[in-house]
Amino acid sequence: MTSKNDNKKLRETFEQSANIYQQARPDYPEELFDDLIHATNLNPGDHLLEVGCATGKATLPLAKRGFKITCVELGAELAAVARQNLVGMDVDIINGSFEDWQPEAEKGFDLVFAATAWKWVDPEVRYMKAWQALRPGGHLAFWNADHVFPEGGDPFFREIQTVYYEINEGKSVDNNDWPRPGELHVQSDEIEKSCMFEVVHIRHFDWERIYHVDEYIKLLETFSGHILMKEWKREKLFNEIRVLLNSRLEKSVRRHWGAVLHVARRKDL
Repeated sequence: MTSKNDNKKLRETFEQSANIYQQARPDYPEELFDDLIHATNLNPGDHLLEVGCATGKATLPLAKRGFKITCVELGAELAAVARQNLVGMDVDIINGSFEDWQPEAEKGFDLVFAATAWKWVDPEVRYMKAWQALRPGGHLAFWNADHVFPEGGDPFFREIQTVYYEINEGKSVDNNDWPRPGELHVQSDEIEKSCMFEVVHIRHFDWERIYHVDEYIKLLETFSGHILMKEWKREKLFNEIRVLLNSRLEKSVRRHWGAVLHVARRKDL
């Protein structure tokens, strides 16, 4: 289990990839945003609070749909890039941690959401902070972009495990480390246990993206575990990836992504 200190160290690593994050990380499916809006009954002009916007991967699609968004982003470099990416949009970006941020009591948000960021927020305070920020009847939504492994998927990921094991960074053989589409962990119990929200909608999404060699290396350079690897490990891994992918006719890898959209309604306490 990851300790609080480890979690803090990991979530601070993303600053190092601020200049490549927007390009390297996958876009979320448009269908996910449509489903989110339908499940929360949002209307253009509603005020949203995003926890950990990074460079604006989820912010931009929602801003384009006419929502006013306030973002709380821990990383100063990430926040700076997000401001550039969101020029002209009705978006306000605050540099700081969600745990320390204080919502204005008179400004209840219609939605608090987090895209691949909720897991980095202190679990002891995140639901209370979200509850405090929301108007009565408002919603909380979060999802991650995770790696899933469908039947007939690219064999590259199991092939490259040999190298990961050599540098002592390999996946376990446990199936939990190799989830298929639709098998990602659902956090309904955690939400209900907070006693502050009731789950109203859960939906799995999966999509595919093709990465050429340099694109895939850039993607890995945005992952906290790879950022924190010792340099010799990272160099060996990336060199072996280049060799393996360049030996293919198409010089690319096919990666499947999965997300579980969680939507919960604020309870009146």
